[in-house]
Amino acid sequence: MPGAYNAATAMLIKEAGFKAVYISGAGLANSCGLPDTGLLSLEETVLLSSYITAAVDCPTLVDVDTGFGGPLSVKKTVRAFEAIGAGAVQIEDQEFPKRCGHLDNKRVVPAREFAKKIKAAVASRNNTDFLIVARTDSRAGEGMDAAVERALIYLDAGADMIFPEALLDKREFTQFATAIKAPLVANMTEFGKTPYITADEFAGIGYNIVLFPMTCFRLAMRSVETALGELKAKGTQKRLLNKMQTREALYKLLGYSPDGGAKKK
Repeated sequence: MPGAYNAATAMLIKEAGFKAVYISGAGLANSCGLPDTGLLSLEETVLLSSYITAAVDCPTLVDVDTGFGGPLSVKKTVRAFEAIGAGAVQIEDQEFPKRCGHLDNKRVVPAREFAKKIKAAVASRNNTDFLIVARTDSRAGEGMDAAVERALIYLDAGADMIFPEALLDKREFTQFATAIKAPLVANMTEFGKTPYITADEFAGIGYNIVLFPMTCFRLAMRSVETALGELKAKGTQKRLLNKMQTREALYKLLGYSPDGGAKKK
């Protein structure tokens, strides 16, 4: 499940044949010029996500960081994302302000305290098809046994899926999947703690969803960086044209006909 940071990227993900879109908290924050530390408000995240959910007719999983507060705030969060047509939210057990899941020095809240957020999330949704994904960042500071113990507590609180963040190798992912008999999410981000494991390999050891949260963003940023260097040096974009999405391709993606207006997606 690739991550989208805007509606057009989500449309490309859908067009490429993926069945669902991940709305990355890091992607949204970074695209606003901010680090992944929970600086976007609930209202900002809902607005940015709403453009994505409106643009694609497939399920979306939204990263809502720590849920924008305690259990009462989590109720508001779940209702807001359910209202814009998201298919699921992912809530993590870090303290606020949070850190990127693949950085050192993360701090997690007590498991029972986080379980109250999960219970609130489950109780506040209008439709049981709207999924609650519980992410635990505890492996780094507390170890694998604690991560498994937390996952069991979160499942008991009603979580639909468990997301163990930043495990260190395939052996650890296998160990976790063996202990937790529930739908599982894996994060295959770049330049992080986890070595590169394919989606098929993850499926083979019991993971139902594999996230590629920042792949599109990082590729786009590097491409723009390279193009700007060329433009600054040469004063023309002519040598870049074969690397660009054409006007026609963009219009097709958007369902737009210059002669006939917008087409129905």
